Amino acid sequence: MKNIIVIISILQSLASFGQKEPVEVKDGYKVEIQTSAICEMCQYALEKDLAFEKGVKEATLNLDNKVMTIVYNSKKTDAQTLRERITMVGYHADTLARNPISYDKLPMCCKDGAHGTPVPQVPLKGGN
Repeated sequence: MKNIIVIISILQSLASFGQKEPVEVKDGYKVEIQTSAICEMCQYALEKDLAFEKGVKEATLNLDNKVMTIVYNSKKTDAQTLRERITMVGYHADTLARNPISYDKLPMCCKDGAHGTPVPQVPLKGGN
């Protein structure tokens, strides 16, 4: 039984590796999520999609560092749900792998290696 608890603890720490915890802000909570987005089309797709997620008050993507900053109402959503939503658009989100079907539907300019960008490292945890 102790071995199972140790294994679960290790898996949980691996799943959260590289993920920033949400911080409380004036309008709710803010989380920063590392993505695999690379261009303005990626930015438009992510910001537009997250605008429709229940509880999201603001979602902006910084293309320089590929970090999505989201302010949200914690009574309506949470950071993990937001990460999963990003994967469903077709992008990696922290350690969650993108949904391959959604990735295939992205424009060519949003695919790995487009615009001379390096191919992102494979996330630690499988996505949806």
